[in-house]
Amino acid sequence: MSKTIRIGTRDSQLALWQAKAVQSLLEKLGHQTELVPVKSTGDLVLDRPLHELGITGAFTKTLDIAMLNNDIDIAVHSLKDVPTVLPIGIVQAAVIKRGNIKDTLVFKNNEEFLSSKEAIVATGSLRRRAQWLNRYPTHTVVGLRGNINLRLQKLEENQDWNAAIFAAAGIGRLGITPEDAVNLDWMIPAPAQGAIMVAALEEDEEIRAICAEINHEETEICTTIERKFLNLLEGGCSAPIGALAYINKNEEVVFKGVLLSPDGTKKIEVTRTEKLGGHHNIAQYCSNYIIERGGKKLMDGIKNQNKKTNVYSTKSLTEGQEQLFNEGIVATSNDAIKISLNRITPATLKAPIKNAIITSKNAVEAILTNCTAEELNFENIYCVGRRTKRMVEKRIGKVTHSENNAKDLANYLVEYIDGTEATYFCSDLRLDYLPIILSENNIKVNEIEAYQTKFDAIEVDENIEGIMFFSPSTVQSFIKKNHGNGIAFCIGESTALEAKKHFEDVRVAKVPTVESVIELVNEHYI
Repeated sequence: MSKTIRIGTRDSQLALWQAKAVQSLLEKLGHQTELVPVKSTGDLVLDRPLHELGITGAFTKTLDIAMLNNDIDIAVHSLKDVPTVLPIGIVQAAVIKRGNIKDTLVFKNNEEFLSSKEAIVATGSLRRRAQWLNRYPTHTVVGLRGNINLRLQKLEENQDWNAAIFAAAGIGRLGITPEDAVNLDWMIPAPAQGAIMVAALEEDEEIRAICAEINHEETEICTTIERKFLNLLEGGCSAPIGALAYINKNEEVVFKGVLLSPDGTKKIEVTRTEKLGGHHNIAQYCSNYIIERGGKKLMDGIKNQNKKTNVYSTKSLTEGQEQLFNEGIVATSNDAIKISLNRITPATLKAPIKNAIITSKNAVEAILTNCTAEELNFENIYCVGRRTKRMVEKRIGKVTHSENNAKDLANYLVEYIDGTEATYFCSDLRLDYLPIILSENNIKVNEIEAYQTKFDAIEVDENIEGIMFFSPSTVQSFIKKNHGNGIAFCIGESTALEAKKHFEDVRVAKVPTVESVIELVNEHYI
């Protein structure tokens, strides 16, 4: 090639070292080259962690633009900094032989702090932070940004810090690995850590052909697996994901992957070995393994941690229920009420009861905690709610009649009850509709307090747009700590009646189920 190859690079010391390594390989093949240093977004913003910049390609975006503008012919990157999906028109042209893949702990004084309950370790990487806290949960991890020399200087100047974590390849390539340093063999590195990548324009076939001559096939195979694993987990700089692939002496590809929660309390690992040549599905298999074992929930939590919460649920939602929300809806939840079952004397339960009224599953649990179903002597059973009815018929006996709310059941009983007396298994916080309506119509109500409802709502952000309620008592509990702002999404009419005392906009689900309330929320956010 007659023209000079313009090599785009960041202007940091390490980036220039990497660009010169590529330059040397190209010049050994007889090509003329020129280094073109370019400032990047990642280098210019040092006051915030990288994952808060909002762009996964913080160190590559500026070089991508320079290449698309034809200001440079190729760009040299640390492959671990490159987004797994490249901009349209740009391709990976080469990966040169990989350096040290490990993370290195640089410590002050000695390593005794590792056995201490309290210690301070610095890193700007979520992956390193999460793995460190998983191994040393009582330690404190603080942020650390800047070029390698600046980070080493900050470690030296901060008297309270015990150590900081660096990429072994980085400090090794600059020849500044301190004596007080040790490789962290247990820590899984970032995907493609230690690898240098060359990017080129897809349309520039001549440049791509030249770059192919310096490509290292083994490094390409391993880093491709690691980056595909990262891509399938939908991770980037903002996710604590580690991945390492290598080829052993038996011509086998060995892969290790890990996904953690940012605080290190949750960790999902996977290991897979395949013969070289049959390794192409390793990344797919391992990402599926992680996802199926709770990885999706972990990733969703990471993605949503900086998003504004749209909806708060007064009932803790299962993972399956959380997945029913439309994309863009962020829901938080906790149990706004806690239930405590009361002791009911066996004699009370075993006595003949002509008309038993059961309005919740908690009442069923309370009854069966104090007496077996065979010992009960209920002639007629009246219920509120589809799920309560289902539970009664499964565990106690046939239900005579049920309604969706207590008020409708009371009106039904006024017309059709067998006799003039009923026994109501209720909560200490039950609504008055049923006993008042029955009493006004000369039907005697014997109330048995089957369980206690304790308020346990949390204080939520006033800007939350919607609250999901599942019983009148969840409304009462919520209002103890919060104002009636936003939309009240209610499971049924009784709950809605209570919500209308505090909320202007109250909506009721089509059927009294958690899933139907979620559907109601989804309809609002279409």
